[in-house]
Amino acid sequence: MTTDPLYRLLAWLSPAYPIGAFSYSHGIETAVEEGFVKDRPTLVTWLQSVLLHGTGAVDGALFAAAWRAATDQDWQAFDAIAERAAAWRGSSEMALESRQQGSSFLSMTRVAWPHPALDATHQRLSGEISLPVAVALAAAAHGIALERALEGYLHAFVANLISAALRSVPLGQSDGQIALATLEGAVRRAAAAAQAVTSLDEVGACTPLLDWCSMRHETQYTRLFRS
Repeated sequence: MTTDPLYRLLAWLSPAYPIGAFSYSHGIETAVEEGFVKDRPTLVTWLQSVLLHGTGAVDGALFAAAWRAATDQDWQAFDAIAERAAAWRGSSEMALESRQQGSSFLSMTRVAWPHPALDATHQRLSGEISLPVAVALAAAAHGIALERALEGYLHAFVANLISAALRSVPLGQSDGQIALATLEGAVRRAAAAAQAVTSLDEVGACTPLLDWCSMRHETQYTRLFRS
């Protein structure tokens, strides 16, 4: 095994990896319904906020902390991080989104890319784990460097939200790719900020409109997505 198996990371973060990411919009569907996201510039602005001040900041910090704990094989600390990640959600749909994808990721990765640490964690946590913690665990277990794994995770996160927006807003594929290219700097900044966190007690989100959209989505009349 190499010290940085890029092939595995690309497989795990591919849209084809069967964790059900396509069925979640992370509040984008309501943001479109309410007119907050209506074209490429407003989509980029929305996602920059999510990356730097919302879920990207929180999940990035959780990812980095979980990766370090797993690398050190400090499973008591890892389980505490996993517990915090499960509770650190602004709405029931956000919790479902992360928990369902995390559990699916862990189950599939145990089958296709097995490792004793994955099996042991699945047993300890009864298969219940949030997505950033699950991906961080797999990356650490398979020797993928934190910087590359974290940037890959945040890229996949924002790419999935762009995909959701393309299905909700009259945007073309070119607009989606331009938005993704525009957000490269925000992804890198979010990853760097997450790695610089020394204590999870310092981390928080400042995106109340995102939380409102998520809670509003629970009773939205017409829905394509589960969040």
